[in-house]
Formats: sequence, C-alpha cells, structure tokens
Amino acid sequence: MTDGTGLNDELRPKYDRTSLRNGVRGKYAERYAARKNIVRLAPDGAAAFPNEDAVNEALRFVLKLMEDARHLSRHRD
Repeated sequence: MTDGTGLNDELRPKYDRTSLRNGVRGKYAERYAARKNIVRLAPDGAAAFPNEDAVNEALRFVLKLMEDARHLSRHRD
C-alpha cells in the first residue's frame, strides 16, 4: 500500500506498531534543516549542473572572480 507519496507504507513484521503510535512524521525535520545549508535550485539552474560538485565548482569560480574584481578595483583607485 502507498501513502500518496509513492512510499511503501507497510511495517516490517519485526516492528511493533503499538510502540510507534505516538510518532510524529517530520518531528526533527526543521531541526535537521537548520543545521544544513540546503539551497533549492530553480529547474533551469539545476538542469545546467549534473551534480553538487559541479554546482560547488561553479560557485567557487564565481567567488574567485568576485575576489579578483575587488582586488583590481582597489588597485585602480
């Protein structure tokens, strides 16, 4: 049986359903997300990068360009 998300909603026999009845789905999700710097990319941006390493490499390149531009502008004045 699925729960609408496509996930299988059947408990394995080794789990006791009575011990799980007071559980809250997503109880720790907010706390977990607060410790992570998760960014959702727009679909067109996500399509440009095959994986997280590619995104990080591109961001590091942009940061380097920004630093170089700051460095050049300080020496022009």
